[in-house]
Amino acid sequence: MWMTPKRSKMEVDEALVFRPEWTQRYLVVEPPEGDGALCLVCRRLIVATRERDVRRHYEAEHEYYERYVADGERAALVERLRQGDLPVASFTPEERAARAGLGLCRLLALKGRGWGEGDFVYQCMEVLLREVLPEHVSVLQGVDLSPEITRQRILSIDRNLRNQLFNRARDFKAYSLALDDQAFVAYENYLLVFIRGVGPELEVQEDLLTIINLTHHFSVGALMSAILEALQTAGLSLQRMVGLTTTHTLRMIGENSGLVSYMREKAVSPNCWNVIHYSGFLHLELLSSYDVDVNQIINTISEWIVLIKTRGVRRPEFQTLLTESESEHGERVNGRCLNNWLRRGKTLKLIFSLRKEMEAFLVSVGATTVHFSDKQWLCDFGFLVDIMEHLRELSEELRVSKVFAAAAFDHICTFEVKLNLFQRHIEEKNLTDFPALREVVDELKQQNKEDQKIFDPDRYQMVICRLQKEFERHFKDLRFIKKDLELFSNPFNFKPEYAPISVRVELTKLQANTNLWNEYRIKDLGQFYAGLSAESYPIIKGVACKVASLFDSNQICEKAFSYLTRNQHTLSQPLTDEHLQALFRVATTEMEPGWDDLVRERNESNP
Repeated sequence: MWMTPKRSKMEVDEALVFRPEWTQRYLVVEPPEGDGALCLVCRRLIVATRERDVRRHYEAEHEYYERYVADGERAALVERLRQGDLPVASFTPEERAARAGLGLCRLLALKGRGWGEGDFVYQCMEVLLREVLPEHVSVLQGVDLSPEITRQRILSIDRNLRNQLFNRARDFKAYSLALDDQAFVAYENYLLVFIRGVGPELEVQEDLLTIINLTHHFSVGALMSAILEALQTAGLSLQRMVGLTTTHTLRMIGENSGLVSYMREKAVSPNCWNVIHYSGFLHLELLSSYDVDVNQIINTISEWIVLIKTRGVRRPEFQTLLTESESEHGERVNGRCLNNWLRRGKTLKLIFSLRKEMEAFLVSVGATTVHFSDKQWLCDFGFLVDIMEHLRELSEELRVSKVFAAAAFDHICTFEVKLNLFQRHIEEKNLTDFPALREVVDELKQQNKEDQKIFDPDRYQMVICRLQKEFERHFKDLRFIKKDLELFSNPFNFKPEYAPISVRVELTKLQANTNLWNEYRIKDLGQFYAGLSAESYPIIKGVACKVASLFDSNQICEKAFSYLTRNQHTLSQPLTDEHLQALFRVATTEMEPGWDDLVRERNESNP
């Protein structure tokens, strides 16, 4: 599909060659391996050797060294750096205090602490210095961690990170969006919008684009307008959008009124690509559990956990379970957050292993234990544990990022083959792939030796069939571009006669190039396509950019979900949308704030 699009002329990229003049200009040298550029200051390897990437790293991380301007000073600086003698940045005491304050505010945001806790951190540092280094207590005088200052600094960090994202977004060749309306477990009124963009060298950038308040944007039209406004602010047009990853809620994928159909209509034009949509990556375990929980097992277990948390906290047999719960969402937890935690394969497996202890506990507190004598309920419990464990394994595979959507789609296809196998095994009453259900069935056979029919295979075949249909529906667009994914992941084994006519000449030329074959064998896919000439292989390079821009994992969404789950009480306090967005951007980004820019901004606002 993407191999025969209406395409614009590709720009001729700079050569992937290290230039000697960069050593003095950007303080980098060519590494011994010969690939990339090695920074002399932080010893970090810059993989993509284009001047824009080297310059971006230097300006973001080491702008302090711009003060060494004269040729003699610059040459002496390079020589000192080569010998490992790193000049100490001579910041003023005020600048050092500002950098320390900004760093502490960022740490507070990362840990989900409230604005007012900065004062407590200050008091802790003051006590520590008075006892250990009393002569240095004065260094705290310029560090202000009051609630208002902490709030302003986190907003400043957010603006800095957002500007970095927008600067990089201008170079995106293609991008995709992930729309998550299920992350907020404390209250359901926000949509997280993530972006994954690909630059000229196939450098991938995943970050939070915006947070949208669904209370103020209730209709799908208003929601779409907010997304388009965020894209426009970032300097992105729909012409470069390749994919949409969403949850499978009605708000997202409703046939006539879902956001996806609206955005696809908006993106239909001669200059736009066909937008690929898939809705199974985000919260795979959570949303799939509703399809396989045939007997409301989780609602029942939720009641047991509440009882254990209130009346069984001192029982040693439940300490592992309680520790796991507290590490996930703290000591206090709301009902929806608890329900979501119970819909994970790992949690259900642990609870299943404690079912005998739970039965004894329920008897001791006078609660009903009717479910433990219900043959059908026990079998459903065992089946749910097993199928959720298989979904957990798939979710773990999809959490690995930087592997590109082709590999992620392979995991999906493999899981669908497993589901077909599960169907046959259940029909044959072969429980090899269902250890928990097999354990329950064996126990019931011991208790009911005369009862030949312990469980109904048709019941579980229907559940698996339902899951198969859901997977087929969620990932049908990825099947539509299957050839593009195969070409991207294995260009040297893709038979040209199976490729569209427009790409056959390029593909044949690529496969005949021995040098490119050697590069393909020793480099990962990203590095290989980064070095592929857009002038010689424009269509293949274009396909690579589009495939690379598709979300290949749910990692960034899971990071946001985990952040919210751990800090639900802090984040459920009254916060403006701006502050909430700042916290989530700091928590999910891989970019480093530009500390020098932030200090300079502070000095300009407080002359």
